[in-house]
This record gives sequence, C-alpha cells and structure tokens, in this order.
Amino acid sequence: MNSFKTHSSHWGAFSGRFANGRLEIEPHPDDPHPSLLLGNIPAVAHSPVRVRRPAVRRGWLERETGHAQRRGADDYVEVSWAEATRLVADELKRVYDHHGPSAIFGGSYGWSSAGRFHHAQSQIHRFLNVLGGYVRSVNTYSSGAAMVIIPHVLGPYDSFDRKSVTWDAIERSSELVLAFGGMAIKNADVHGGGISTHTVRQKLAGARARGAHFTFISPLADDFPADAGAEWLPIIPGTDVAMMLGLAHVLVTEELHDRAFLDRYTAGYDRFENYLLGREDGQHKSPEWAAAICNIAPETIRKLARKMASSRTLITVSHSLQRADYGEQPVWMGIVLAAMLGQIGLDGGGFSYSLGTLGNIGKNLLAVPLPTLQQFKNPVPDYIPCARIADMLLNPGAEFHYNGHTLHYPDIRLVYWAGGNPFHHHQDINRLRTAFRRPETIIVHESAWTSTARHADIVLPATTTLERDDIGAADRDPLMIAMKRLIAPVGEARDDYEIFAGIARELGRFDAFTENRSSGEWLAFLYETTRQALAAGGHDAPDFETFWKRGELLLPVKPDDGGPARAFLHDSGTKPLATPSGKIEIFSETVESFGYDDCKGHPRWYPPRMETPDDARLHPLHLVCNQPYQRLHSQLDYGDFSRSTKIRDREPVRIHPADALTRGIADGDIVRLFNARGNCLAGTVISEDVMPGVMQLATGAWFEPQDAAVDNSICIHGNPNVLTRDIGTSKLSQGSTGQIAKVDIELFTGDLPPVRVFEAMTFTPRGRASSSPDHHRPPERDGNSRASETPIQTVGKMAIK
Repeated sequence: MNSFKTHSSHWGAFSGRFANGRLEIEPHPDDPHPSLLLGNIPAVAHSPVRVRRPAVRRGWLERETGHAQRRGADDYVEVSWAEATRLVADELKRVYDHHGPSAIFGGSYGWSSAGRFHHAQSQIHRFLNVLGGYVRSVNTYSSGAAMVIIPHVLGPYDSFDRKSVTWDAIERSSELVLAFGGMAIKNADVHGGGISTHTVRQKLAGARARGAHFTFISPLADDFPADAGAEWLPIIPGTDVAMMLGLAHVLVTEELHDRAFLDRYTAGYDRFENYLLGREDGQHKSPEWAAAICNIAPETIRKLARKMASSRTLITVSHSLQRADYGEQPVWMGIVLAAMLGQIGLDGGGFSYSLGTLGNIGKNLLAVPLPTLQQFKNPVPDYIPCARIADMLLNPGAEFHYNGHTLHYPDIRLVYWAGGNPFHHHQDINRLRTAFRRPETIIVHESAWTSTARHADIVLPATTTLERDDIGAADRDPLMIAMKRLIAPVGEARDDYEIFAGIARELGRFDAFTENRSSGEWLAFLYETTRQALAAGGHDAPDFETFWKRGELLLPVKPDDGGPARAFLHDSGTKPLATPSGKIEIFSETVESFGYDDCKGHPRWYPPRMETPDDARLHPLHLVCNQPYQRLHSQLDYGDFSRSTKIRDREPVRIHPADALTRGIADGDIVRLFNARGNCLAGTVISEDVMPGVMQLATGAWFEPQDAAVDNSICIHGNPNVLTRDIGTSKLSQGSTGQIAKVDIELFTGDLPPVRVFEAMTFTPRGRASSSPDHHRPPERDGNSRASETPIQTVGKMAIK
C-alpha cells in the first residue's frame, strides 16, 4: 500500500497518499488543533472543475468583432500545449514590441502555494522581468491601508509591532487584551507559506488561566475564540475610531495618560490632544459623543478606559477595520491609544497590528533565512495599489493620488495572471467585469475554472501543490516541510515553472529564466541558502537528500526579547524609529504635507461615506463581508468541507432574529441581498451572534451570474463582492474598502436557479479559426486605441486519524 508522504498547505502541515481511488489526508501529528480546511484538499484529485487542457476563448481566437464584450460568457476551444505556448509567446512579443512593458500588467497574489519554489507570484514576476518588466501592484487587499500608514507612524511595515509582541509574552504578562475587530480563530488557522502547529487557542487559554482578561469590539460575537471567556462589546461597523477617541478622552480628562512617555517617545501629541479636547473644532470627543456614533454606552467606555490604564494592556487592531472607509484611521488611532498608556515595549503590553489575523503572527522569528527564488529587477516604474485594478483598466492615463505622489494609470493592453483570483478579492464585481473587457488579451494560469479563468482569453492548466515537489516554509514557523508530490498532474496540467520555461524558450529567454536548472535542481539550490546558515550557526544542517528523506527539518528561532519595541523603549537615542522624528508619530508632518482631505496629519473621526442621501433608508443593514471559516479566500470552494456548509448550494448569510422577523425570513430560507451595485442569493442562518442591524456573508463563494451574458445579473451562488464598493480607503493608501457594505434583504420567491459553477466545463469544437490564415493578427482597435467595445463526482473523503 502507498505510504503517506509529507506535504504542507497555508492552513497546516499534513501527510497524504492516493490509494484505492481516493486521496487520504492525515494532519501533522504535532499539531494540537488541525484546521478543518484540510477537508477541502481531497477534491483536488478528481473535481470536474479542474482545468485539464489549455483552452482559448473562441471570440479571441477567431478575432470576432466586439469579442472582448463576451468575456465571461463566451465559449472555449481546447488546444494543444504547443499551440497555446505559441499563442502566448506571439502575443507577448507583439505587445512588448509595439507598446512596451508598461502595457503589460502582471497580476498575482501571495496565496497560490505554501511552497518556496512553485509559488506563482515569484514565478510570474521572474518571468516577466526576464522579458523586460511589467506594471506591478503594491500592498495587499488584506492590509492595504495599514501597509501605508504604519511606516509613517512607526517605521517600515512588519518591522516594529509585528516583531515585538509574542503569544508567549501575552501568556506570561498581559492583563488586558483589547482587540478591536476581534481575533477570529478561523483567521489564525492560516498563514502564507504554511503553519505546522496551531497554538493560538493554547496561548489564550494559558493567559486566561493566569488571570488575563480579553475584551473585543466587533459586530460579530464569534470574532474571538469562545473558550477564551472574552467580553463582547457589539459596535456599529465602521465606528471603532469614534470609540477609540472616547477612550482617549477619558485617559486625558482623568489624567490617566502617561505624559512622560508621550513627551519622550512620541512626536506631535499636543496637536492631537487639541483635536481630542475640541480646541480645534469645538467638539470634545467624549464618551457621550462616541456613544452616539458607535452605540456603546458612555459608562462602558469610561470603565474600559480606567481598566486599560490600571492594567498591563495590549491593544490590537485587525485587518478588517482598515478594509473600510478611511481604513488608515483605526490603525493609527490604536497606536496612539497604546502610546497614551505608555506601554509600548513592555512585555505583553503596547500595540500589535493584526495579531490573530494570521497563524504565525506572534510566534518567535526564525534565526535563519528561508529559500527564496530570485525575481530579478523590474525596470518598469509604473505601479498601482492592488485594489485599484478596475480603475486602471477603465481609466488609462487618468491621474490618481497615492502616498504623497500624483500618478497616472498605465494603458494596459495585456493582463497576465498567475496565482490568485481577482473575482474573489476585488470589489464591485460587475464593475470589474466591465474593466476586464478593456484589455486586448488576458492570459491566466489556473488549476480550476474560477470566474477569473472564465473571463480570460487563454487559460493554461496549472498544477496544484499536490501534483509537484516543493519546499514548504514560512516566516515565524520553525518547521520546514518536504512537500512531496501526492498525485500525478490532473489532465495535461503543468507546473507554472514549466509553463513559463516553455514560453521563454519560444521567446529566446529560456536560459535567462531557468538558469538551466530543472525543478528538482532548483529545490536543492534554494535549500542550500538555509543549509549554509544552519551550518554557520552550529545547527543541524543536513544535505538536501537527507532533508528530503526525513520529510521535515526543525529550524532555530530567535529569543523572545521584546523586539524593536523593547529596544526603542530602553534606548530611543541610539535605536530610534525609522520615522522623520525617530519617534512614534502621533502627528505626521509628512502626511499633513500631502494636503489630503481624507487623511490628515493625525488620526481623527471621518463619518462613513454615504453614496446617496437616501442610502440609510434604502439599504438599512450593514453587511460584514469577512473571511470564510470553511476555506482560504476562494480556494477550494469546490472542496467537501466548503460545500458542506452551504444552504441549498448557496453561501450562508447570518442575520439577527429581529431583522429576520420584520422581513418574514426564516432559518434556511433563500434570500436576495441587494443594493444599487448588484444582488445575490444566499441561504439564511438566523443567529444572535450578529448584532441587530448587521448581517454577515463571507467572501469566497465563486461568482456565478444567472445569465453571464447580461450585465449586473444576479449572483446565484452568494458572492458578496457584487455588493461592495470599489473605492479606495483614502488618497493616502487607496486600500480596499470591501469589508462593509450597506444592503437590504428580502425573501427570494420564484423558481430557484441551480448552481452549476462546480460542474465540468464544456467546450466547443474548432470552427473556422483552425483554418483561418490570420487568426494571430492583433486585436481590432477602436478610435480611442482601445480594444473593440461593441455593446453587448464522485467526492473523495478525508481520513483524519
């Protein structure tokens, strides 16, 4: 019988084998809380939704007039790898030769693989850089606002607070953990690159046993592990900054703030205090003022502020809060609160951004480097914030603001996407569909027929991690995993590296891209970086063959010394922060100098944007579009565990009993959620874990319009991004605002359309394109030099032992 082989995923290390016609999975034996997401993995081996052969959209292949308008609704023709490779190479050469690298957008995202080599984002960037460069994106959908504001306040992102507060410190020293946005355990189940042991529950339990108290502020009761005994303060979505200001007001007016810390370690506090106490605008940001906005009682705010001042307090801010209007403000204000308490740098105290949002944040740092594939230098200066993809495609040449710069959107002719699914990540999908009609060519590597694949012109079947060898390793996780191939490639799927190598050969860049190494040779080569560091430090440093045979290798970690925050606290003179003042910038002269009306020089309250004067009446409910617990983003939505949570094949939406009662909605009903942007179906779960006036519909259900040929057709599967707004958090970061939407809901009546997104793709036979002598000619152009725009089965099972 086939033995189990080691492997890894973003949601946990595991072993697997393919035997008796099914893929069996066993979690890593040392993982105390294996993720249920492992239950989605077996479907990879057999799902009908897998991309099995290269395919080309018929309209693009035959160069039909107005064909771009049919992206998302057109037929596909399967072709050979030889033809697909030639088509891609010819198109890349045409665009590079006629329009230059600034006409090519290299799309990807960081969650395609836990492997260090077969990581689509690294592969596509390396490939396009070898060809001459590409337009890139910066930051992430998850933390786009935080990644811009934190450097202005604390210094480089991920180099201060995320390296200064550990779960060990919380377990031994924290007395109060105040979590704005909570710490949903589902989020701590995953980490980019893998997570070998899920320990957050244990650390919280240890802290609680010592006497630590947890308070979380969120509209959802399950945004904190239930067994931690945390106090829940339900808050109106998007109003956390108002509550933070109310807490700060109490600290100042009751003289509970640490003035000595503020004077020594921060810059610009007095200017912030003038705003806080109403000297600037005549409005005290008192608990009463805050309560009228966030719906948390003034006395609750006062008691909490006093407890914060009398305890070793850690303040955390989740990703979710900054994925909304003015998302920079809650992160900045959380830092200010921690500074006012004077506890930044103390063991188990201070501030930590996104603690609990990723499984390895809060673990000790590794003492050796990880294998990393060189991507080469991108010579193209053009870039966009990642959440501005639709803006870029729809508005070539238009001006936009970002972090003090005035930039212009490039004129993109070709989009090349490998790794990621923008029809999951991006907001206002109907607008994104319009944007995806603008480029001349869209090329996608995919393992499954996602909505992104169904909007592409050329779809190349890519293997999943189960179909190739790789090295699994992640920052802050001490276990390196030999990710051994568990199944043969499905259909004609190829590794991204092999796909790019074939195209590079057609373009005469094979040697530069591959350096004449096979995939196996690359693994051994990359592993050597870590092996040499291990040997230099006197640690166990086996050669690659020995590591591969063992299946895993324990890596050394750095001591928990409080990190940069502790060093700054003890010696701010010789170890200043990388900010203009060398201190924590409560007021930033740099940000103020940008002159933005939506992000000024210190944190402040900005009321949420209203789309119309009647918005509150027409769309009275807040919809929280958070991360799912049954999958990672949209990955493996076709897996057993993800599909088992659906209601009559639809994504579940949670609603408070009072809101359901007034609308005549019962548990299990199919409902329609709607606003001015779009509408979708979902299955109802009535729950008191959402506060009144709030609903929750997780992201990640694969977008399926009832009629793909019709604009704004209802999504029958339940993707909330047909409802979210595609606008930036502010001019500073242009981050995603997809966490919250204003909607209404009603009982769905009529014939329920079947969900077919997980059924096998059908293909049409080759038509006249096969004999057309000019089907490789450039796409048609209109008078504005844009592409023509004529209007328009068996389920495997997981064995966990």
